[in-house]
Amino acid sequence: MISARLELLVDNALIGLGIVLLLLFLFLNARTALWVAAGIPVALLAGLAAMHVAGLTLNMISLFALILMTGVVVDDAIVVGEHADYRARVLGEDPTTAAEQAARRMWLPVLASMLTTVIAFAGLTVIGGRFGDFIADIPFTVIAVLTASLAECFLILPHHMRHALAAQARDAWYDWPSRQVNRGFDWVRDRLVRPATSFILWARYPVLAATLFLLSTQVALFLKGEVQFRFFDAPEQSSVSGNFAMLPGATRADAAAMMAEVQRAAGAVALRYETDHGRNPVEFALAEVGGSVGRGLSGAESKDPDLLGGLSLDLIEPDDRPYSSFAFLADVQAEVRPHPMLEELSFRGGRFGPGGDAISVDLYGAEAATLKAAAEALKSALAPLPGVSALEDSLSYDKEEMVLTLTPQGTALGFRIDELGRSLRDRVEGIEAATFPDGPRTASIRVELPPDEMTADFLDRTLMRTPAGTWVPLSDIVAVETRSGFSVIRRENGLRVVTVSGDIAADDPATANAVQAELAGAILPRIEAEFGVASRLSGQAEQERQFLSGAGTGFALCLLGIYLTLAWVFASWARPLVVMAVIPFGLIGAIFGHWWWDVPMSMFSIVGLIGMAGIVINDSIVLVSAVDERAGRQSLRTAIVDAVADRLRPVFLTTATTVLGLAPLLYESSSQAIFLKPTVITLVYGLGFGMILVLIVTPALLAVQADVGWQFRALRRGLRRRGPLRRWIGAAAL
Repeated sequence: MISARLELLVDNALIGLGIVLLLLFLFLNARTALWVAAGIPVALLAGLAAMHVAGLTLNMISLFALILMTGVVVDDAIVVGEHADYRARVLGEDPTTAAEQAARRMWLPVLASMLTTVIAFAGLTVIGGRFGDFIADIPFTVIAVLTASLAECFLILPHHMRHALAAQARDAWYDWPSRQVNRGFDWVRDRLVRPATSFILWARYPVLAATLFLLSTQVALFLKGEVQFRFFDAPEQSSVSGNFAMLPGATRADAAAMMAEVQRAAGAVALRYETDHGRNPVEFALAEVGGSVGRGLSGAESKDPDLLGGLSLDLIEPDDRPYSSFAFLADVQAEVRPHPMLEELSFRGGRFGPGGDAISVDLYGAEAATLKAAAEALKSALAPLPGVSALEDSLSYDKEEMVLTLTPQGTALGFRIDELGRSLRDRVEGIEAATFPDGPRTASIRVELPPDEMTADFLDRTLMRTPAGTWVPLSDIVAVETRSGFSVIRRENGLRVVTVSGDIAADDPATANAVQAELAGAILPRIEAEFGVASRLSGQAEQERQFLSGAGTGFALCLLGIYLTLAWVFASWARPLVVMAVIPFGLIGAIFGHWWWDVPMSMFSIVGLIGMAGIVINDSIVLVSAVDERAGRQSLRTAIVDAVADRLRPVFLTTATTVLGLAPLLYESSSQAIFLKPTVITLVYGLGFGMILVLIVTPALLAVQADVGWQFRALRRGLRRRGPLRRWIGAAAL
């Protein structure tokens, strides 16, 4: 199973790599494309070496991170290689000068792009808890690969580009495809992109307003619930299990009868599915009386094994059936007819991953009996909800116990309940009178009542001695109450706590969210008011709060680090704002992609959003750098139009290689990779829309920033020329 999952990711990585190479050879001449593509294995092998030194393994998460980097690692080489080609082809520089100047001119923009991506993924290291450990391989792998890519881009690539530029003067037959593609690309750039950029600069304020409107429509999709959020959509296993526990007083024959009923229900549902779908879903079944299967029930370890039973079912693979294991499990659960002596029955579907229980509620703040009643009421309220299964609580019944309380006569005679209980325990269990060495061992002398004294009327015949020295019957001084006890009572901070846990089917995110909303908004407040208990959500809900808190902190630190890096690169406090303004617009593509594919957003969507924050601005950095380079010798309007036209090809290639490198995973239908799809959707659609928005929003923002700067300069000139009154107004405003 593990090998199949790794092979699935490797196959998708090879397909994505092939698409990236094809794209490079279509837009760059063969030699340039070859040396740009050579950076992929160099960076990936260097990343694998760093992973080996750090003790990381090749697993689904680290391998997924390598796939993410397949298209990203060539971004640096594309920018440098394309600029060297531009200088040799358009500016007429010799190959050596063109390669050197390309590396020097692109050093800061490429370094800034690499640092912002590294900072973005480094923000993931702030996330703690089980899910933080789960994704810990992603930032380390990405940082190692990007560092190797940067070194290859500036230490190795320029030398190879010199030879490639020297050889491209000859029109080779194998460059014919790239010449045709670039001829069409040049037509699009000159006939469409240049006029469109001029129009964007002219209508910059309506363009920004329309972009904000588009962002608000996508955010509305999420707020209205058309795009669902499910924290962790764990891939299902092909196995389900059912465990039950009988009440104290039941016999092994009762457990065997309950086991037969569970088997009957599973067989009946399996035959029904075979009739409907043409194949029996059960490949293997194992029934056990005298123990639990799989995870087992809470508190089962203290139960008499004869009162326990379990059924394990292995189903056909998820990809071979049109229904989920949760649907099969729900039908089996509905088919079972409970035994009169049944205490608890729990069916649970298997899942991969570190996620806790989808439903986990801690009840506390009352006596054990009240907590048990509240737990039963909570399970009864949750059971009818669609998709809910595996309901159980951690407070299981034990054998019946006798509770003794002092009568008024006992209190008047001077008895204390704790001393009375200690004396009775000594009589029933005996006392250790002495210990002495017996050779190499230790022997003990115990004083116990004769076995014939321990009869059913023991309490009625027992006499207790009063502090005054007289003997009175035990039945005169205590009242005896028989009630069911509990095998284990868990305490936290001195309070009794019972946990009610359960599962929710993962095949319907809308239903799962409705169940969670019903639980938090209606069921728990009613249980708290009715039984006088307090409650808190734990399990996966607690893990979700911890993850989102860490992700929020990591994202804030990520934005701060990106801003400071860009401020250093551009030597300006205002320029980074233009570059970073494109980050929130990446949500347009991310949310739209989840809506289009009908995939709920998850924790992996958040991972993708944090990573996208560093990647999506790379194109903006390259574009703004080109504008600043031209602004000294051209008007701002002309500089922006020329920069967009000149940087269009590297902007398109860097985005397209990343998007198309991930595209095979986007169309992967295997259930084993389904939990990775939110990250893929976020990056593919976020970066795809982000490229378009960079070409639209960044020029508009540059023009707006120039307008604002002009207004401030005019205000300063006006304040200097108006004398004391203007200076007084300026001071008052400050």
